[in-house]
Amino acid sequence: MSHTTPKTSILLIYTGGTIGMMKNPVTGALENFNFDQLLEYVPEIKGFNLDLYSIAFEPPIDSSDISPESWSQLVSIIYSNYEQYDGFVILHGTDTMAFTASALSFMLEGLMKPVILTGSQLPIGALRTDGKENLLTAIEIAAAKNEDGTPIVPEVCIFFHEKLMRGNRATKVSADNFDAFESNNYPLLAHSGIELQFYKNNIMPYRSDAVLTPHYEMDAHIIIFSLFPGMQPDIVKKIMRDKKLRGVIFRTFGSGNAPQEKWLVDALTRATRSGKTIVNITQCSTGSVKMNLYETGLQLLESGIISGHDSTVEAALTKLMFLLGKGLTPEDINRYMNLSIAGEITV
Repeated sequence: MSHTTPKTSILLIYTGGTIGMMKNPVTGALENFNFDQLLEYVPEIKGFNLDLYSIAFEPPIDSSDISPESWSQLVSIIYSNYEQYDGFVILHGTDTMAFTASALSFMLEGLMKPVILTGSQLPIGALRTDGKENLLTAIEIAAAKNEDGTPIVPEVCIFFHEKLMRGNRATKVSADNFDAFESNNYPLLAHSGIELQFYKNNIMPYRSDAVLTPHYEMDAHIIIFSLFPGMQPDIVKKIMRDKKLRGVIFRTFGSGNAPQEKWLVDALTRATRSGKTIVNITQCSTGSVKMNLYETGLQLLESGIISGHDSTVEAALTKLMFLLGKGLTPEDINRYMNLSIAGEITV
């Protein structure tokens, strides 16, 4: 009887993006290369003692074109391959990577295997590419296991430029630097230097009784609305009255403050009373909403707006899309928005 331990198996999912592009020698334009050529450009992959398989979106899509349908496609791929693989690495364009990571954290309920999103600022065939290091380390993280055989990182994450971040806590902060993502309100899950160091106290605990439950419906009848000095009442009122609008991610000043304008409070109150969900998050890159600190925040609380706590824009948006997609009542949506359901907020 054989006691051979089966090899760890990882599924690479290529959606599109810079990491999988090559420069056309004739036109100079970036084009998607055949993903089967991966070993040619990253021969170091052969050094891993694991089984590596790949699947690609056909055709690959730029991350600017990512949609809720793309997220559902990823959920379907992961769910249908969940039992066959130990971990998943998603190669994704950087522009909307944090939106996708956040959405998947909600749509893959009960996930207990690594789903690591990564990409690059330069194509993987470029001389100075950051794609190789990001890809190789993402694979290593997806394959990493504890001594008891359970995965070290059983959650959706982004790995980029030496940093492993919870997917729904990360946001893109630079269009030019290799260090393009930050997790401002939650500590890193791991750091890759000479050694790969995991910070296990920051990682979701593994639950042996968890069962993966996929969700596919996301309701995108939402807007992101940022406050600014000089907002015009008629425009704001028209937006808030729109009958198709079901939710608003309301980006306020400081710790959740807004101008003390009666017309604004009245418009927001009418919107929440009509069943719209309005979530207050700060425009600041770090910190949390505390509407009870000042009169300028308390007025929002009284108008029926709920706190987004220390959520990123990406997490608040996709969480609300997810909850709206489940057909919940406004009261239930408000309750869940104030709960951390995938580690997305600090409460």
